[in-house]
Amino acid sequence: MPTPTSSVQQQQSRGFWLRTLHQWHWISSAVCLIGMLLFAATGITLNHAARIEATPQVVNRQLDLPADLLATLGDRADGNAPLPRATARWLDAQLHIAIGRRPAEWSDGEIYLSMPSPGGDAWLSIDRDSGAVEYEATTRGWVSYFNDLHKGRNAGPAWGWFLDVFAAACLVFCITGLFLLHLHARQRRMTWPLVGLGLMIPLLIALLLIH
Repeated sequence: MPTPTSSVQQQQSRGFWLRTLHQWHWISSAVCLIGMLLFAATGITLNHAARIEATPQVVNRQLDLPADLLATLGDRADGNAPLPRATARWLDAQLHIAIGRRPAEWSDGEIYLSMPSPGGDAWLSIDRDSGAVEYEATTRGWVSYFNDLHKGRNAGPAWGWFLDVFAAACLVFCITGLFLLHLHARQRRMTWPLVGLGLMIPLLIALLLIH
């Protein structure tokens, strides 16, 4: 039979863990709330992507590289390398894009630069003899944009770091929630049956209905 002292210690320990878990649970939920709403919504749009029609918008432009910038392209051999900074800045200003230090594909007669992005795609080519520039950009709308963010497609390293932090916050949220369920399970008899149901439904679908 537990002594009064041990009972008090157990209550104090339970109170400490409840306060700690609640704190981590609400902090992690606040951090990942907007991200979870975004990923839940885009999970639906991705699951029904075939039913959501998108009309691609294509922009095509041609222009000529100034002679002084054409001269800076030099006689670089085949391979991948960024455009010269002056050329990249001029193209940025003319086409309203951001080339940065993306690597381009250099060949004897042409420089080709691919610029994929969430919800769209773009490419640019420069004729190394004449300086003729052709640029084409395709956008597929906001639904496609957010779907690509969901997948981390062509979103860059900063978005990749965000996904890692978001995933860690979701893990903290779920793990602290699991421990809170354990602490409250005595007062809520349906806790573990519901947890088991949440496990069994996707497991049975995966085993029996996915071929």
